[in-house]
Amino acid sequence: MSQIFYYEIALLKSPLEPLTYEFNEPLNLGQKVRVKLARRKNLMDGVVVKEVPQPDFKCSIIEEVSEAYYDTTMLQTAKFIASYYICSLGEALSLYTPFNQTPSVVSKTFESKIELSNEQEKAFEFLEQNKQALLFANTGSGKTEIYIKTIEKHLNENQQAILLMPEISLTPQMQKRLEKVFGDAVAIWHSKVTKKRKEQIIEGLHNGEIKLIAGARSALFLPYSRLGLIMVDEEHDESYKSDQKPRLNVKDLTIYMAKQFGYQLILGSATPSISSFHKLPYIRITKTYFQSQKVLTFYDSQFALNDEVKDKITRVLQQNQQVIVFLPTRANYKYQVCSSCGKSVECPYCSVSMSLHKNALALKCHYCGYTQQIPQSCPSCGTGIIHNLRVGTAQIEEELQTLFASKTVMRFDRDSITTDSKLKAVLNDFNDEKIDILVGTQMLSKGHDYHNVTLAIVLGIDSILNMNSYKARERALSLLIQIAGRSGRKGFGEVMVQTKNADFFEYYMQENDYEQFLKDELVFREDLYPPFFKMAKVVFAHTNGLKAKEEMQYYVKQFAVIKEVEVVGSGESAVFKIANKYRYEIILRSSNIKALIQTLHSVTSAMAVIDMDTIK
Repeated sequence: MSQIFYYEIALLKSPLEPLTYEFNEPLNLGQKVRVKLARRKNLMDGVVVKEVPQPDFKCSIIEEVSEAYYDTTMLQTAKFIASYYICSLGEALSLYTPFNQTPSVVSKTFESKIELSNEQEKAFEFLEQNKQALLFANTGSGKTEIYIKTIEKHLNENQQAILLMPEISLTPQMQKRLEKVFGDAVAIWHSKVTKKRKEQIIEGLHNGEIKLIAGARSALFLPYSRLGLIMVDEEHDESYKSDQKPRLNVKDLTIYMAKQFGYQLILGSATPSISSFHKLPYIRITKTYFQSQKVLTFYDSQFALNDEVKDKITRVLQQNQQVIVFLPTRANYKYQVCSSCGKSVECPYCSVSMSLHKNALALKCHYCGYTQQIPQSCPSCGTGIIHNLRVGTAQIEEELQTLFASKTVMRFDRDSITTDSKLKAVLNDFNDEKIDILVGTQMLSKGHDYHNVTLAIVLGIDSILNMNSYKARERALSLLIQIAGRSGRKGFGEVMVQTKNADFFEYYMQENDYEQFLKDELVFREDLYPPFFKMAKVVFAHTNGLKAKEEMQYYVKQFAVIKEVEVVGSGESAVFKIANKYRYEIILRSSNIKALIQTLHSVTSAMAVIDMDTIK
């Protein structure tokens, strides 16, 4: 009689915990298999995660065994993801593309011929000495050259490297720069890459031809056999946080992986996140690659394009130079600010701006649930009126086309740039000076070099500064610095900012800098917010709003007795209804990570969605 082996199988994409199956041959941990589940007709993909003794119940057999496998690095990281980000092991493993053959090694030599400046050389050496570190480099200071020299070193040691970027930063310019040095050994990976090309990239990783992947966050989960370096560019960017289960933050995950597996890790940004600044050793580069002079002007006007702005655009266009106009979002954004002092109404308990609930004619804090009537006058100055403002990219584009009929105005947002080819076409046209004015959203702030842009206009930045979030100041100042960096890359540049909060922006952009802001903000957050506390959000959603509310109230009572975890607030979600489901939420915080994770794992409600390290 042949021996029977018993294994726990994590079902891919399933919320179920691993189930026990039997097989008549020994299997390796990480092997991909196919199994039956209950009454389902189709077989399910699964992964062998543990060998176990014979259980005291009858087991189904493993139906098929695949050549594909998940290595020990994938298995260990997936277990961490499942534990920390509150999902099943099968859901965590489903992030990965498995190996399907034994990887080959192909030796190549690369020579970038890049000569680093003294300041860049110091940064390069600092990053070598500190294996996980932050490259805090001003816009235009040449951090890409440091990236390339570091990649070159690792590839010449026959290792692989990953350069992670926000998807909208994976520009044709960056692709050309990397291909110039690394040729066919580099591949670009993001959501718009075709299925066929993705298959070719996986094959290239297996056969050793591809050694560098420059990609969006999913690039971290490809089958690397000799990974030595991970770089995260624009590390402050919130698109590294997934809004789908598992709701992981890929930037944070790279820190875990680098420490666990000994990779070199570089997080890079001109405006680094407070958490990275606090956690990692950093080196600052302030000198820009090209000599440039920048003038910052603030104007207080409820009209986005007032006479001063129109006159400035006219003069720039007459000199055959280009203009970029930035808005926080492509859609019409809505915010409530004082017509006199520009301040929003703050919660008296949470130091964050309150949100408008128009149906209830009330302002509400989404951290503690405090609610009040919309005031007749501004609580800060006592004289101004709290009012709504609306504006959008399409509206600004239309207004500019009317004002400058002989010029070419183009919109640059997710509604207008829907494919990779459209992105390349618009950027090429703008670089070839076929477009005079580019109107866009945060896509404009991401790593594009516009050498003929001498004027950047920033609209609606107060809507970000007044957001209902402890991160509002960080987001607003970071974004303004990123946009300002697009103007005057070579030579003179001017930035005009529409705001009623000029004192705040001016202090950190002219009299001081972002490094001082980070230090000041750490003092503000010390007893309240990350990085000193962990925060999580539990959202309950149901087509029956009463059921969702009752479920939330039940868990508020459950959480209230846990000493190490604080219920900061509960109530309606900021967006109360999505896809016909009513949404209620609980915000938790704790300085005890283990206690918070245990609390979140105790949530068994089918209505619940858990967001560890919530950024909202």
